[in-house]
Amino acid sequence: MQLSDDHIAYIRKDLHYRGIVHEGLEEELIDHICSSVEEQMEKGIRFIDAYHSVLKKFGHTAGLRQTQQQTLQINQHSKNRLMLKNYVLIALRNLRKHRFYSFINVAGLSVGIGICLVILLFVLNEISFDRHHVFADRIYRVHSKIDFAGNHYDMTYAPAPMAATLAADYPEVEAAIRFRERGSYLIKRETENIKENNVMWTDKDFFKIFTVPLLAGNPETALAEPNSIAISKKIADKFFPNEEALGQTLILDNKLNMKITAVFEEMPSTSHFHFDVLIAMAGLEEAQSPVWFSNNFQTYFLLREGANPKDLESKFPDLILKHVMPQLKEVMGADFTLEKFKEAGNKMEYYAQPLLDIHLKSSLQGEFEPNFDITYVYLFVAIALFILIIASINFMNLSTARSANRAKEVGVRKVMGSLRSHLMRQFLMESILLSVFSFILAVGLAYALLPVFNELSARQLSLPFDQPLFYGGLLLGALVVGVLAGIYPSFFLSAFKPVNVLKGNVALGMKSGLIRSSLVVFQFMISIFLVVATIVVYLQLDYIQNKKLGFNKDQVIMVDDAYALGDQRVVYKEQILQNSFIESASIAGYLPVEGTWRSDNPWWLEGKEATQENMVSLQNWQVDHDYIKTFGMTIKEGRDFSRDFLSDSSAVILNEAAAKALSFDDGIIGKRINTFGDGENGGVSTTNLEALTVIGVVENFHFESLKKNVSPLMLFLSKRPGGYISFRFQSANTEEVIALLENKWKQMAPGQPFTYQFLDESFGKMYAAEMRLGSIFGIFSTVAIVIACLGLFALTAFTAEQRTKEIGIRKVLGASVSSIVVMLSKDFGKLVVIAFALATPFAWWGVTKWLEDYQYKVEIGWWVYALAGASAFLVAWLTMSYQSIKAATSNPVDSLKNE
Repeated sequence: MQLSDDHIAYIRKDLHYRGIVHEGLEEELIDHICSSVEEQMEKGIRFIDAYHSVLKKFGHTAGLRQTQQQTLQINQHSKNRLMLKNYVLIALRNLRKHRFYSFINVAGLSVGIGICLVILLFVLNEISFDRHHVFADRIYRVHSKIDFAGNHYDMTYAPAPMAATLAADYPEVEAAIRFRERGSYLIKRETENIKENNVMWTDKDFFKIFTVPLLAGNPETALAEPNSIAISKKIADKFFPNEEALGQTLILDNKLNMKITAVFEEMPSTSHFHFDVLIAMAGLEEAQSPVWFSNNFQTYFLLREGANPKDLESKFPDLILKHVMPQLKEVMGADFTLEKFKEAGNKMEYYAQPLLDIHLKSSLQGEFEPNFDITYVYLFVAIALFILIIASINFMNLSTARSANRAKEVGVRKVMGSLRSHLMRQFLMESILLSVFSFILAVGLAYALLPVFNELSARQLSLPFDQPLFYGGLLLGALVVGVLAGIYPSFFLSAFKPVNVLKGNVALGMKSGLIRSSLVVFQFMISIFLVVATIVVYLQLDYIQNKKLGFNKDQVIMVDDAYALGDQRVVYKEQILQNSFIESASIAGYLPVEGTWRSDNPWWLEGKEATQENMVSLQNWQVDHDYIKTFGMTIKEGRDFSRDFLSDSSAVILNEAAAKALSFDDGIIGKRINTFGDGENGGVSTTNLEALTVIGVVENFHFESLKKNVSPLMLFLSKRPGGYISFRFQSANTEEVIALLENKWKQMAPGQPFTYQFLDESFGKMYAAEMRLGSIFGIFSTVAIVIACLGLFALTAFTAEQRTKEIGIRKVLGASVSSIVVMLSKDFGKLVVIAFALATPFAWWGVTKWLEDYQYKVEIGWWVYALAGASAFLVAWLTMSYQSIKAATSNPVDSLKNE
C-alpha cells in the first residue's frame, strides 16, 4: 500500500521531533521506515499503529540511531567534500563578481607577501652565519678592550703569545690559533703574478677548530711547517688547471717560495671570513714575539665540551697580572703599579666572544669583513610584518566596507537555515583562496626581485625550490595569512541579524568603520615612519659625502702594490709627474680610508717622564714630502716637510687632536716628543728612545668612519716608502691618466698586475652598508605607501559607489564638483593627518637612536617630518581624488534613473 504525502510528512516530522534524523542527511533511513510501514498497512493495520509497530521493532530510537550512525558514516565524507566544494564555488563566484576589489586584495597581498619572502630569506641567511662549523657553539674569539694613553681600543686583536698560553695553561681550552693579516700578495707559479687579497697567516690547528673540508692534504700537518700553504679550490684551478696542486710550489711577492700542503673547498658565503690562501704561521718571525702589550693577532680558541666560557673569562684578569703587567712595569719603571695604571684612566680587559655572535653582534676594530647588525635584522623583520599587516588591513577594510553588499546575502542565507559557523567558514574560504592566489603570485614576484635585492644587500640569496619544507611553509603561510586576514571580516559579516539586514538597516560607508578607520591610520603611520627613516638615511649619507673632511678626496687615483716596482717606485712617480695633467704624487701606505695601513705607539713630550699620565697613543703614519699637498690637507701652524731641510728626516707633523692631547703649554713648533725604541727579541727599549721634532700642525682630517672622533695622529718621513702611489690629476683627463699609469707600469714592472682605485670611491666604501640601508629603506617605504594607497583607492571607490545617489541628488541641487570631491576626500584626509601626528614621535625616536652611532651627524629639523607627512598626504589625496573626481563628474541622470 502506497503512503500518501501527508503520511510521509508526518513520519519525517516525528523523526525530527524525536531527534532521530536531521534535515536532508538520512533520506535512505526515512525511505526504509516508510517501506516497513507500508508492509504493515498491507496487512490491514492502521497507519498510526503500523508506524509505532515499526518504531518498536527498531527498538524505538536505538535501532534507528544505529542505522543513522551507519548512514552518517557512509555519507559524512561525501557531505564534507560537497560542503567544501560549495564553499570554493561560492568564493570563486564572489571573487569573479567583484573583480576590482579582488584585484586590489590580491595585488596588495602578493606584493606584501613577496617582500616578506625576500626579507625572510635575508634574515634566515644572516642568522645562519658560521653555523656550518661542527664546533660552532664552542668556538670563541678573544675580544680586547683597552684604554691607554687617552685612547680607547675595542678590537679583535690580542698579543702574539695569547693563543699558546691559552692552549697550554687553561684546561678549558682544547685548541687555540691566531690569524695575522699582512695585506694582499702577488702570487705566481713561474713568471706572471696575480694579485690575491684573501691571504692570511694562521696556526696549524686551523682545520681542527674550523670546519673547512679538505680536497687534498692532511688537516693535522698541512700548516705545521714553515713555508707551507693551504689553498682553496679556486686558487688551485687558477694556477694549476687540470693538474694536481698538492706538492706544487707558489711564489709570493716574488720572494717567498711556498709549498702547497692542502687544497680546501670554497668557504661558504655564510662565513664571517673568506680566505683563499692560508700561510703557516710557523714561518712568520713576528709570530714568535714574546711581547704582551702589542696586539696584532686575531686569536680564536675551541673550548672543551662542557667548559663554561664565563669561567674562563673570570681567569683573564689573572692572566693580565701574570703576563702583561710585568712587561709594562719593565717599560714604565719600577714604581709602576696596577693601581697607578687604573688611576690614570687606563684599562685592559679580555673577553670570550662567541663565534655565532660575530656576524650580527660585533663591529670591532680588526674585523675580517664588514658584519651586519642584529638591530637591522629585527628592523627588517618588523618592516616585513608591517608590510604584511598593511596588505592584510586592505583585505579587512574592503571586506567590512563592502558589508552592505553582502548583508542581504547573509540575511537570506540565515533565513534559509544557514548557521553562523557555515557563514564564517564561507568567508574564511574566500580569504584563504585570496591568500593562496597571492602566495602563488608572491613567489614569482620574489623570484623577480631577488637579483635586485642581492645587488643592494651584497648577498647571494635564492628561493629554495628544491626543498619540500619550502612548499610546506608556503602552504602553511597561505593558511595563516588567510585566516588572520579573514577572521575579523568573517565575524563581522556573519553577525548580521536577518531581520535588520532585510529591512535595510545596515550602516554604510565610513560611519560604520571605527575599526576600519583605525586600520587606515595604522597603515599610514607605518608608511610615514618609513619615509622619515629613508629621508634621514639619505641626509646622513649626503652629509658624509659633503662634509669637510680635512682632505680632498676627489681627483686622486691610487696605484696599488707599489712594492712590485721594487727600487723603481720613486722613478715611476717622477716619470708620471712629467705629464702636465698630473698635479702631484705621493708614495705612502697610510691613507685616510679604511683598509690601508695603520700603526700606533705611545709618545710623550721630551723632558717629561714616561708615565701613563704623560703618554698619548698616536697613530704613526710614514709618508713622503708630497703627502700633504697630494691629499689636499691644510697646515694650521708651522710648515710642511721640505727637501730643503735635511733635518726633516727626524721631524714630525701632528694633527690638531695630537697637539691638544700632548698639552703643549708654551707653543708647539720646535718641541720634541719621545717614544720607546726597539729592544731585544722583538721587545721595546726603555733606554734607546726615539725622538722627533715638531715642525707643523695639520688640520684634523677624518681617516676613519664618521662614527668615530678624529684620533691623535702624527706624520713623519718614511725611510721605506711603499703601499700605494697616489696621484692628484686634472678631472678632465681621467681615461688618459689611467692609460698613462698602466703603460708606464707595464714598462717598469713587467709581469706584475696593474690595479688602481680612486680615493673618493674607496672613501665611499666605508659607508657601503649605510648606502645599501638607504636604498632598501627607500624600496620598503615605497612599497608600504603603494599598498596603503591601493587600499585607500579601493575604499574611496567603494564609498563613492555607495554614495552614488547622494552625489546625484547633490549635483541636481547645485553642488559643485570641488565641493563633492572635498566631501568624499575629507574623511580619509583626516585619517592621514592623525597618522602623521602619531607617527612623528616614533619616527623621531627611531632616527635619534640610529644617529647616536655617529660622532658627526646631520641635524634633523622639523621640515623632515613635515615633508614625510606632506608626501604621504599628497599621495593619499591624489589616490582619493581620482575616484572622487570620477564620481563628482558623473551624470546625475545615470545615478537617479532607477529611483
